[in-house]
Amino acid sequence: MRKVLIIAAHPDDEILGCGGVMARHSIGGDEVYSAILAEGLTSRNIERDVELYSEDFKKLYRAAKIANDIVGVKELRFLGFPDNRMDSLELLDIVKQIEILINEFKPNIIYTHHMGDVNIDHQMIHRAVVTAVRPIPGSHTVDEVLFFETASSTEWMTPGSSTPFTPNYYVNIESTLFLKLKALEAYEYEMRDWPHARSINALDYLAKWRGANIGVEAAEAFILGRKIVK
Repeated sequence: MRKVLIIAAHPDDEILGCGGVMARHSIGGDEVYSAILAEGLTSRNIERDVELYSEDFKKLYRAAKIANDIVGVKELRFLGFPDNRMDSLELLDIVKQIEILINEFKPNIIYTHHMGDVNIDHQMIHRAVVTAVRPIPGSHTVDEVLFFETASSTEWMTPGSSTPFTPNYYVNIESTLFLKLKALEAYEYEMRDWPHARSINALDYLAKWRGANIGVEAAEAFILGRKIVK
């Protein structure tokens, strides 16, 4: 039994990036924890106004709970950082919160965002996770760090603007793709109609394309950041 921690920016990012793998870990007997760092929604206004979206937050967080239950998450945690404004924070403050999560959940594997995403929160979280899991002797239990792609962010970064997403680690999700898509349906508030990149059809096609990359029916693709073999 391994412990797995998904560190994502916004409600739905965790399922978009690795929902099939989350379900696979859970079915296989691993403990899966999910942490969503930013609150979502408030970036739709010029100034952040949490009170304005108080009812919408309840709906979104309820949807997140349902979605994470579908893929077998043992515990879901919300940290409430400002949506799409995490670059206004000190990186160290984000790192400290991630270190608290790592010390509490003691994960063996962490899945998080790719650095080259167009979304600034994804970039900040990537940097913070890489800092938090630096391999200081005796500091934590993390042996494996993987970076996922997030539809409507990863592929929207223009060539040459940042590090491209070039996966070198694939996981077969033939048996759990239906759970990923069901979890995304719970995020009705965040999903869009086809042909938007963040639509059910697009995520189904992406999983099948990633599967075709390695000769299986469906897969999720990652960049391996680090793997320590003991």
